[in-house]
Amino acid sequence: MPELPEVETIRQGLEERVKGKRIEKVLIKNEKPIKLPSPTEFVKRIEGKVIGEIRRRGKYLILSLDSKDNLVIHLKLTGRLLYSQKREEPDYTRIIFIFQDQTQLSFTDIRGFGGLWLASDEELGMVASLQNLGPEPLEKDFTVNRFKELLKGKRGRIKPLLMDQTFIAGIGNIYAQEALFLAGIHPKRSPSSLIDKEIESLYNNLLSVLQEAISYGGSSVDAYVDLNGKKGSYESHLRVYGRAGKDCSRCGAVIERVKMAGRGTYFCPHCQK
Repeated sequence: MPELPEVETIRQGLEERVKGKRIEKVLIKNEKPIKLPSPTEFVKRIEGKVIGEIRRRGKYLILSLDSKDNLVIHLKLTGRLLYSQKREEPDYTRIIFIFQDQTQLSFTDIRGFGGLWLASDEELGMVASLQNLGPEPLEKDFTVNRFKELLKGKRGRIKPLLMDQTFIAGIGNIYAQEALFLAGIHPKRSPSSLIDKEIESLYNNLLSVLQEAISYGGSSVDAYVDLNGKKGSYESHLRVYGRAGKDCSRCGAVIERVKMAGRGTYFCPHCQK
């Protein structure tokens, strides 16, 4: 599933390519992704509208329209947004937005778990999970002191906690593992066992790895591509994710893999304590 760096890369691409464009026509090839309102109302309220501000909230994209409606998109596991200069229909296309200049934005989804909502500012609370998201890790108000406060009293294990979207928005399986590796913290550690020095290291490395991944256009370990269909190039820079059986880049120990909360989790048994 695309995480914060991948969704932010797409947001930046949308900002460059579609902001200010008028949506002339909406073609629905498959109604399943449309969660709110009905497909007929969805088309009626979007056609003829101009795209304004484009935001990201966690793993959600929010495109504001000049009608005061918001087009909310969640890619889930295999959703893609593909921009093209001419009329075409990529594989597994579900929705096509055709702009006045005859460029288009296609929403494709192999497995069909992605979702689109059209909601006014007042209706955004009806979008599942959007209102329950935790703080954005790259915002200025997400300070190390706030991170420490968030960790207070938390039980369980640190890696699943980092992935909890109500705790911090946008972090998933890849970047939780990368940040823990860089901070030298074992993914099974209890949040309450972390001392200040470890929390500060985790905070700094979490922000660093997210920013670094954005600079490389994200990681294409699954279905993710950017608006142009191009894969992210950060995968080759991952230090621990997907490296089971390989040598640790820091100490030479063999990277191990375990399952935590149903997700594959990679770590160095020597570096991460």
